[in-house]
Amino acid sequence: MSFSMRTNGKLLLTGEYFVTEGAVSLALPTQLGQTLDVQLIDPKGAHQLHWKSYSNEGEIWFEAIFDLPSFNLVEINGDEDKQEVADNLQNILRQAKTLNADFLQKQGTWEAKSVLEFSRDWGLGSSSTLITMLAEWANVDPFLLLEDTFGGSGYDIAAAKANGPLLFQKFNGKNRWDKSGFNPSFKENLYFVHLGKKQSSKEALVYYTVTAPEEREVPLPRISQITHDIAQYTDNLADFETLLEEHENLVQGIIQQPRAKELYFSDYWGEIKSLGGWGGDFVLATSNKDEEATKAYFQEKGFETILKYKELIKEY
Repeated sequence: MSFSMRTNGKLLLTGEYFVTEGAVSLALPTQLGQTLDVQLIDPKGAHQLHWKSYSNEGEIWFEAIFDLPSFNLVEINGDEDKQEVADNLQNILRQAKTLNADFLQKQGTWEAKSVLEFSRDWGLGSSSTLITMLAEWANVDPFLLLEDTFGGSGYDIAAAKANGPLLFQKFNGKNRWDKSGFNPSFKENLYFVHLGKKQSSKEALVYYTVTAPEEREVPLPRISQITHDIAQYTDNLADFETLLEEHENLVQGIIQQPRAKELYFSDYWGEIKSLGGWGGDFVLATSNKDEEATKAYFQEKGFETILKYKELIKEY
């Protein structure tokens, strides 16, 4: 018996923070993702799950053995900081078992291998891609599994299996999403710059909830309209930049944090848009200058990972 699956990473172009409250958001699945391969390696062996996680460089960065069906941790290889990884994985597996009692009931020794296609510190969704695949393997609803573990809006679960950009919204307690027509004519002017400050999406949501009281006036209709405008009107870079700037200002007004452009790129000629929780991971940079000049600007400031739109984003 075996299981094999691949899912996409993700970036959230619009609607960060507000997506949890019902704003329409534009999600971009990435060409890089994660794979999961499962085998029953010994039908007569101990009823256990042997888990191995590989980096994008082919190295095992996490390894553990779980007893079945309890998912009690038998052994963990790696540094002490891997205990949190083991605890999170154990929680996901147990929640999957709660949702489907038949999950991994078959006797024998199982081996699962997960392989990341992107660097672990890129924040492209190592957790969401894994949850999507584990849910498929366990035959459970990935959105329920996410809700019972890490929490969040669920846009990343939708992006994990999408073939291109999508519009996502939480509406009346339901998740709905559809293919987006986002296909900018100025893709050559779009760059993704990694800040090297990985942000936990769970921490970002907690921060938003704590710092924005319930009586705040969240501009959900305007955020949704900006999302639709960005998705539909993709012929003019200047208009695109204006919409990005307005979106950044709206978010800044709620969370009361400085924009990435203010923090790192105050002298930059284009627009800078945070992607997902502010403070880490990737930002989108627009540029009307050539690739050499654009990359040189960021490299001079110490940011070495700079990817063009067509290098990173999955398209229909």
